Amino acid sequence: MNWTNVENWTAHLHPDRWSGALIILALFIFLGLVLSRLIKHMIRMVVERDHDNRLDRMAVAFLSKVASAFVWIMILMFYAHMIPALDRLATALLASVSVASVVFGLAAQSTLSNFVAGFSLIFYRPFLLGDKLQINAPTGVETGIVEDVSLGYTILKTYDNRRVIISNSAISSTTMVNLSARELRTMAIIPISIGYDADIDKARSLILEVASGISQIEEIAGCPVTTLNSSSVDFSLRVWCADSGIAAGVRNDVLEAVKKRFDAAGIEIPYSYQNIVIKELPEQAMATAPRDQHDHS
Repeated sequence: MNWTNVENWTAHLHPDRWSGALIILALFIFLGLVLSRLIKHMIRMVVERDHDNRLDRMAVAFLSKVASAFVWIMILMFYAHMIPALDRLATALLASVSVASVVFGLAAQSTLSNFVAGFSLIFYRPFLLGDKLQINAPTGVETGIVEDVSLGYTILKTYDNRRVIISNSAISSTTMVNLSARELRTMAIIPISIGYDADIDKARSLILEVASGISQIEEIAGCPVTTLNSSSVDFSLRVWCADSGIAAGVRNDVLEAVKKRFDAAGIEIPYSYQNIVIKELPEQAMATAPRDQHDHS
């Protein structure tokens, strides 16, 4: 290979030519992939060395995504500056930058708000990865474990293995219940009703007996009468459980066991029904009633 061939190959790499622009683009993409992987590898090494859990895993994962996005933005900027055609195009677009910024801002308003809200979640830390949250969603109240916080969305994994995806701006502006904050111990409050003819002391004794036989209950706080309803006397069984997941299962077990014990003891559990009271029969019905009775006789 002589010097002329080298010059010819070098000419193909010039940014002014399409071949050079494509080759430089491939090199920049390769460089971006290497830098992104290097950043992720360094962050993973730092997390693995954090044996005392002093680093917030959610913040580390979020900032890792931000760093990767920043790398690709810088790669794109350097590439656009290196290619003369793209550089001239960018210079020509500066004249309409104000209009373009307004249009882009309106179009990306929700995306930018989700991105900024992600930083607020990392800064204020209302929850961490692995925390169990209870939050209002279009499908109703959802309870799930925080699985990931990305640049735009937070992902919850529910107990039935569904994924609830909520935008960062929505989750940062709504009221949520962190079931994992501070103490995992949770009180299960279980409403139980009996009829007015039932013996209150006997019913309470059976409820407490059922609760004491369930191993997942750590402590029984009490079982007071809370309400005298129109058709029922309402108890509120209050028991302590290890966490909210166990508390939900205990509630179901207690209700089923209490129903069986009440049935065996003859204690009525009231249900909704209606009594129809007829104060006066229509005249036509009163006139035809004796005739019908006479015909049957």
